[in-house]
Amino acid sequence: KGWLFKWTNYLKGYQRRWFVLSNGLLSYYRTQAEMAHTCRGTINLSTAHIDTEDSCNIVLSNGGRTYHLKASSEVERQRWVTALELAKAKAIRMRNNQSDDSGDEEPASQSDKSELHGTLKTLSSKLEDLSTCNDLIAKHGAALQRSLSELENLKLPAESGEKIKAVNERATLFRITSNAMINACRDFLDLAETHSRKWQRALQYERELRIRLEETIEQLAKQHNSLERACRGAPGSAGSAGTTKGSVQSAKGEASDEDEETEYFDAMEDAPAFITVTADPKHHRRSGSNLSGASEGHPEDWNLEDSVFESSNQSSYNESCKDLPRKRRRSRIPDKPNYSLNLWSIMKNCIGKELSKIPMPVNFNEPLSMLQRLTEDLEYHELLDKAVKCESSTEQMCFVAAFSVSSYSTTVHRTAKPFNPLLGETYELDRLEELGFRSLCEQVSHHPPAAAHHVFSKRGWTLWQEITIASKFRGKYLSIMPLGAIHLEFHSSGNHYVWRKVTSTVHNIIVGKLWIDQSGEIEIVNHKSKDKCQLKFTPYSYFSRDVPRKVTGVVSDADGKAHYVMSGTWDEKMECSKIVQSSHGSASSEGKQKTVYQTLAPKVLWKKYPLPENAENMYFFSSLALTLNEPEERVAPTDSRLRPDQRLMESGRWDEANVEKQRLEEKQRAVRRRREAEAVEALEEGKDYEGYIPLWFERKVDPVTGELICVYKGGYWEAKDRQDWSSCPDIF
Repeated sequence: KGWLFKWTNYLKGYQRRWFVLSNGLLSYYRTQAEMAHTCRGTINLSTAHIDTEDSCNIVLSNGGRTYHLKASSEVERQRWVTALELAKAKAIRMRNNQSDDSGDEEPASQSDKSELHGTLKTLSSKLEDLSTCNDLIAKHGAALQRSLSELENLKLPAESGEKIKAVNERATLFRITSNAMINACRDFLDLAETHSRKWQRALQYERELRIRLEETIEQLAKQHNSLERACRGAPGSAGSAGTTKGSVQSAKGEASDEDEETEYFDAMEDAPAFITVTADPKHHRRSGSNLSGASEGHPEDWNLEDSVFESSNQSSYNESCKDLPRKRRRSRIPDKPNYSLNLWSIMKNCIGKELSKIPMPVNFNEPLSMLQRLTEDLEYHELLDKAVKCESSTEQMCFVAAFSVSSYSTTVHRTAKPFNPLLGETYELDRLEELGFRSLCEQVSHHPPAAAHHVFSKRGWTLWQEITIASKFRGKYLSIMPLGAIHLEFHSSGNHYVWRKVTSTVHNIIVGKLWIDQSGEIEIVNHKSKDKCQLKFTPYSYFSRDVPRKVTGVVSDADGKAHYVMSGTWDEKMECSKIVQSSHGSASSEGKQKTVYQTLAPKVLWKKYPLPENAENMYFFSSLALTLNEPEERVAPTDSRLRPDQRLMESGRWDEANVEKQRLEEKQRAVRRRREAEAVEALEEGKDYEGYIPLWFERKVDPVTGELICVYKGGYWEAKDRQDWSSCPDIF
């Protein structure tokens, strides 16, 4: 497997794709992450013709399908051609073996048998290589002994003769050892042949068991879907008709190799593979003590002030600030109405379109805007308050990493879509007195939709970001790709952290229960100290032995030395284990050498708050989310709390909310048409037209990343104190 360039069309030319060669089939994907759910195309090598056009090109043709591929170098091209030729020969042998067989066993069993025989042939080949080496060793060993014997016959001092004799004995011992090695290999091959039938039976049994399990799960899924429709009162005929249409449309969508309009971002290819082993605390000592410490450590120093680590893990959002003077916040909203809706009738015309351009009824929404969802990332802000107290930058990185993961905890049940903010819409969350921070978001672009966010905390940190959401509906699933960097700076130390979000995928859009998954990698970089944290979000797989929603990572310093191991799940908790020793272990199945980290007992950095009572009827909102749309006085007239369609939906008046939503969208389209007309007029007059200018943010080149980003320019909170909102546009 590896990256090759594949010819797509005359507009885009060659595009980088991830190719996998397995069992005589060559498949390709846009990214490595797609291997879990979407194959873009496959070609069978047993009947394929392999040709080379020039030093880097490969042409594969099979019937009516042809792949034009290009490698990055001639050496890489030759490696692929060799692998393809070997795979083709193996595929032809497997096909012939199946056709010559009596047919008593299933084809899958024959495949296993062929693979087993292939393994035995490989072992035999390696044994022949070892035998050749043994012959060479024997030949050269005999020559060496003859030379040593000739030296013994020469008149040399007694001391030299003894040394030559010792060398002669060692040469003999070496030859005996090599013979023993060859004999051991031959015994191993005999044993493998003896047990081949036993292995074959075991493989066949496991395969049949897996097939039965898959069939059972499929039946259960169908029964569950039928029961769900019956409970909701949806007519069975309409549901089955929608399902049939969905399967036809999905099949049509998959018939094409790929949609060249889509942009995908590749996951990092060389994610560090590692194993952690908890060390015995009695065997590790260290002199000196302080809060942090990333060198080989005494476990008694691995306290990191447990009360600081775990103080907030025992309380909910409301309880965490109950002793502070604050306004009493609401703890519930009206229950979600039970409206039935034919999903497929709306979604069948949306396949392949940008989600933000699809007119959606509020039935698919939750009564929060995207700006409020961004603000919800601050639910576990106390992690950053604790990070301020850390003296070590690597220790501080652990808290920042836990904070970056905690923002996904609210998404596990939240499959509804937030409202797309209107251009110029804002959202403030002023919790300066209660929680120590105040947050401001503004929608700074409509197409593509982009939101700027700025948070200031009087407890010693500032966070800012500009997020653009790229999303595609694919018939079976919805991919949501947040683009843009998140910046976090600590005031006292000047440590500046930057990271990006992973891809979210909503599954079972048409049939079955909706569920959401996070996959990809986050690299957090401290641009002052150059510390890094690599976090990997493992995509969910039914047949995987890993814990669902697993997140793992390593915190390392500027020299690449690992100090902490991060582990946990994005929907429940994150733990941190201090590394006391690292070593290289055995190679993995992919040939990569795994690093073994010996760690002290893990400490819980973050644990998800329990959901409020009756959360399943309140859109699965957390305690903080329930307060985000609570009406407040003195906010800007562009604030999301004042958006009428969102307020009507929260009140359960969905029909009125849909009418109001259409009115607001038409009003926004009229403003956009007027702005486009002004741009054309300015162009005809030879004047510059600046377009929409954000009210509270301004575009600047970020000195750290070099990207153009919207940053807060000030003025909002001062305008709020004066209650001077004259500069705000009329968007509602």
